Amino acid sequence: MNPEFSIISTAIVLTFILDPFGNVPLLLTILKDVDKTRHRKIILREMLIGLLILLFFLFLGKNFLQLFHLETTSVAIAGGLIFLIIALKLIFPPIDGSNLFATTGEPFIVPIAMPMVAGPSALATLLVMANKQVPEGNLIGLTIALIIAWAISAIILLSAPLFLRILRKRGLIALERLMGMLLLIMAVQMLLDGFSEYIQGFLQ
Repeated sequence: MNPEFSIISTAIVLTFILDPFGNVPLLLTILKDVDKTRHRKIILREMLIGLLILLFFLFLGKNFLQLFHLETTSVAIAGGLIFLIIALKLIFPPIDGSNLFATTGEPFIVPIAMPMVAGPSALATLLVMANKQVPEGNLIGLTIALIIAWAISAIILLSAPLFLRILRKRGLIALERLMGMLLLIMAVQMLLDGFSEYIQGFLQ
């Protein structure tokens, strides 16, 4: 294993990319109409599904994209579009007060497991790291770093229901609007990065 590779530093980088603190407001919004007694079970289930998706992309992501003739830019652009739709619904909620994601019951896979946990930036980063570390024999260390980062994120997101009790309804509405603006900026940046990378690759 390359001595320059550090599991701890890699785990810290991946934790920042997973951005659990930034995902707390969105998670609270998604779960606001779901039975509160189910919150922790839903979060844990979605986090586990998100981990499976992350591990899949870590080990087989490159082969999966090649199988369908896809580029990592496609992942970034798709994630940006999903975030854009969510952001617009956060800023301009339905007049009839219906559920933000037009679903009945609890969320499943989308949008918590993917793209919130296993987002385009995380998937693209894992693809890049895997390609870099595999020749140097660091794939096991990278896997450990990913699990550490995921565990930190899971602990933070499992604490999200506490924020809901603190913020109450008005605080959550204000947080929704703020999160919508931030998510809109993130979505535009993802789309710009994806299109920019695509154009650069096309011109080369």
